[in-house]
Amino acid sequence: MNLIAQRRLLLSLLITTLLFHLRSIPATASPGPTSQPNTTDYIRSSCGATLYPEICYYSLSSYASAIQQNPANLARVAIGLSLWRARRMAAYVSNLSREADYGSDHRASSALHDCFSNFGDAVDEINDSLKQMRQLGGAGSSTQAFRFQMSNVQTWMSAALTDEETCTDGFEDVPDCAVKSEVCNRATQAKKFTSNALALVNSYAAKGLP
Repeated sequence: MNLIAQRRLLLSLLITTLLFHLRSIPATASPGPTSQPNTTDYIRSSCGATLYPEICYYSLSSYASAIQQNPANLARVAIGLSLWRARRMAAYVSNLSREADYGSDHRASSALHDCFSNFGDAVDEINDSLKQMRQLGGAGSSTQAFRFQMSNVQTWMSAALTDEETCTDGFEDVPDCAVKSEVCNRATQAKKFTSNALALVNSYAAKGLP
C-alpha cells in the first residue's frame, strides 16, 4: 500500500469514528442550563404589568441570573436601573446648565435648573427605595412590617416619578429649541424606567410577604 492509499484509509477511519460519536449524542442535549429561558419568560410575563413592557423586558433580561424568577429580586433590579437612569439624567442636566447659552431667554435656564433639582430629588427617593428593598425579608419579618416597608417603597417611587414628570412640565412654556428637545427626550426615557420599576414594586407588594 503506497503512502497516498494509507492516508486515505486513515482519513476514512477518522470520519467513521467521528460519525459514531455524533450519533451517540442525545438529540435533546441542551447547550446550557435550562433555567435561563424560564427566567427570561418570567421577566417577559412580569413586564406585562408595566406601561412599557418592551423596555422593561430588554432592560431586565440581561439580569436574568440575578433575578431567578423572584419578584423581590425583579423589583430591586428594576429600581436599580431606574436609579442609574435618574443619576445619568441629573449629571447631564447639571453639565448642560453650566455650558448652555440661552441668550435673553431666562425661561429655558430656569426650567433647566428646576429639572436638575427635580431629578436630584428623584435620585434621593429612588435610592431610599432601593435601601428599603434590601432590608426586606429579614429574620422574624411579619406581614405588618412587610406592608409598612413596601408602602415606603411605593411612596418614594411614586414621588420620584412625579419629580421626573415635573421636569418635563417645566419646559412647556419654553420655546422649541434643541436644548428643550434633548432634555425632554432624555427625561421621558428616565421616566419610563421609573414607571416600570414602580409597576413591578406594586405587583410585588400585592403578592404579600414571601
